[in-house]
Amino acid sequence: MPKASSLSMFIAKYLRNFFKSFLGIAVGTFFAALSIRLFLFPHHLIDGGIVGISLIFGRLFGSSYLSFFLVALNLPFIFLAYKYIRKSFVLQMLLAVVLFALFLSLLDNISPFEGDILEIIVFGGAVLGAGIGLIIRAGGCTDGTEILGIIVNRRFGFTVGQFVLFINVFVFSAYGFIFSDWHSALQSLMTYIVAFKMIDIVIEGLEEMKSVLIITQKPKQIKELVTHKLGFGMTVIRGIGGYSGEDREILYVIVERLDLAELKEIVLKEDPSAFLAIENLHEVASGKLANFPYQKRKKRLFYE
Repeated sequence: MPKASSLSMFIAKYLRNFFKSFLGIAVGTFFAALSIRLFLFPHHLIDGGIVGISLIFGRLFGSSYLSFFLVALNLPFIFLAYKYIRKSFVLQMLLAVVLFALFLSLLDNISPFEGDILEIIVFGGAVLGAGIGLIIRAGGCTDGTEILGIIVNRRFGFTVGQFVLFINVFVFSAYGFIFSDWHSALQSLMTYIVAFKMIDIVIEGLEEMKSVLIITQKPKQIKELVTHKLGFGMTVIRGIGGYSGEDREILYVIVERLDLAELKEIVLKEDPSAFLAIENLHEVASGKLANFPYQKRKKRLFYE
């Protein structure tokens, strides 16, 4: 009985995660396809990577072939993902590509958005970026150049970002040469920048997290202020002064961006000679939540 119960729980958890991933990919691909049909394609704008190349072919051979080119150009990269990355990722990427192509076909006859080119660039890029961000958060992918970038990174050391940037410069330049339309190429680049920023917002959220290392001569007093007055969790790291050789306590805190100014004010008021090293955090994950009795606000991060 315990084994059967564990198996049913595992299946239920797998189905729940799959449905959540499927829903995120479906909504994301719908928004991405809507942006292309509503804003980009009717106004001769393109995206980067495989989607951008598909849009170039779609403009050359007709919009009805856009879905075909998207699937056909991504198939080799799906195979590369299966061979060199991980097999579980292939299903999610294939699902994202198929749904993206399906929505592009269903929205083929939608009336385009008519407005100023700046409106088209901003809103088109924002909707596209939001869609792609949702796809990535759900574990999917619609652009095979990122797959190739991961492989190039493993073999030659170039970062994925550097490789994707190189490919996109080539795509936008080719677009300008093929159609002798550098205005559309530069406007497409602007749309891509808006979309890229929106992807970051969707993936990371507006509440950016900061990690703070505090080196102070008054670790006990500051620890009391930060934990009891501000309600922040904290980790104490044992360290040794590089010059003095003395033992010291280094305080490690993770806070939201909006709370950073208050933290700095409290620390520097107590110890004006304190040193704070602040870094951006893209993501914070925890397997369990801890309750802290001195929390001033409802949500706080706690580390022990």
